[in-house]
Amino acid sequence: MAALLHNHRRYELGAELEKALNRVDFFRLFHTTALRHGFDHFGVMQLGSEADLSALTTRLVLHDLPSGLAEEYDRRHRFAASLLIRSLHASTIASVWRAGDPAAEGQNIVAQLGFELLVCCPVATITGQRFAVLYFGDNEDIEKTALYELCCESASIFDYFSRVSLANKAGMGLTPRETEILRWISHGKTASEIALIVSVSEHTINSHTATILKKLDVVNRTQMVAKAIREQIIQ
Repeated sequence: MAALLHNHRRYELGAELEKALNRVDFFRLFHTTALRHGFDHFGVMQLGSEADLSALTTRLVLHDLPSGLAEEYDRRHRFAASLLIRSLHASTIASVWRAGDPAAEGQNIVAQLGFELLVCCPVATITGQRFAVLYFGDNEDIEKTALYELCCESASIFDYFSRVSLANKAGMGLTPRETEILRWISHGKTASEIALIVSVSEHTINSHTATILKKLDVVNRTQMVAKAIREQIIQ
């Protein structure tokens, strides 16, 4: 397997990818890639199913967006209704989004987050889980050659990130909805309060909570939140 992984070009990223051992290393790689291509921020997002109504904050597994920005977006908008998430379910082609696009008015996540340009590079794990690497900035546009280069680099970094970090991460088996419920529990919300927030029954919340406890191998909500923070499942 090691020979197979070395039998392809990774260009200048090769040595850095080999040295990446944890989430901090991959954070630096994605952040540096964003800056090198003229973007201010990046986000690695889990796609989930078409029926998944999870918020943006729940789907982001690694990002350097300004503190509180994703949370503020979720308070004002439904990410599941955005044109971005709908396009990702319709196609695996990389896409470029502009704040001033009249066709996306009302559902344009770029403008809603306060940026001018967003590049979306769809990626996937070796087990078929779909993700996307997002780049945000105030650029006016990106040339086709630069877009291809950015997406190629993103796929290379994500391949290592998924095998080195995501695959070994405790709680990786949590679904986006379970992660969302876990996040609300960490904010001190009760089962009844969470049920109102996510529009499901309290029984469903309790069922999800029991599943989370089992997946994280803990016995109560306090241990669950502590372990989730320690393992960086939530922040």
